[in-house]
Amino acid sequence: MAEAAAALDCAALGESSGAEGSAVPTACTVDRRITRSKKALRDALIVLMEECGFDNITVNDLCARADLNRGTFYNHYQDKDDLLASFEAEVMTDLERFQDKMRSLNLKEILAYQLRKKPLPFLVELFDYLRAEGDFLHAVLGPGGDVGFGPRLRDRVCGNLIQSILHERYRSNPTPFVNYYIAFFASAYLGVIMQWIETGMRESSEEMALIAMRLLFIKPGESIKL
Repeated sequence: MAEAAAALDCAALGESSGAEGSAVPTACTVDRRITRSKKALRDALIVLMEECGFDNITVNDLCARADLNRGTFYNHYQDKDDLLASFEAEVMTDLERFQDKMRSLNLKEILAYQLRKKPLPFLVELFDYLRAEGDFLHAVLGPGGDVGFGPRLRDRVCGNLIQSILHERYRSNPTPFVNYYIAFFASAYLGVIMQWIETGMRESSEEMALIAMRLLFIKPGESIKL
């Protein structure tokens, strides 16, 4: 609804400023150009990280692949590190919207879904988002990406997920063992996400949500199946 209204506003601005055949760029036109330029640079970054690794990429490489000039690049970013940091920050900001849902989770609710063999809607949403960002995540988490991004993803998403199902007494006053427990499962869940992305995200978001829940409760010696 908001997008449709914005499109109408852009059209109205375009008509008023383009009278008498003039080609005066409107704010909406400029915004669209910026969006296209950033998307082109993001796509170029993903391809180049996969091909030759981030450390070997130059600004010239990015501009050539995105079919943009260096002036356009420097209008938005200081250097390639700023470019990567900006796109990583966008993903982490998007993931913030899952934090409230994580904090509202409780073990009783999770167990109820587990017993019915139904995926938690929150987890389905999360894997839907990770799928949408699959190309970027595959590149940035891969050998040619950013070694620091995985730990941030682990702490922001996986660590918070594990903390959300702890008993209140462990959340408010964690012991060293509790911290190791959180670190263990957070790293394991990051591994699950990376395995899914690396193998082409063949499982649906619903299947991944079920897998994530099953892994949390499986016991040594149990049959390894959903």
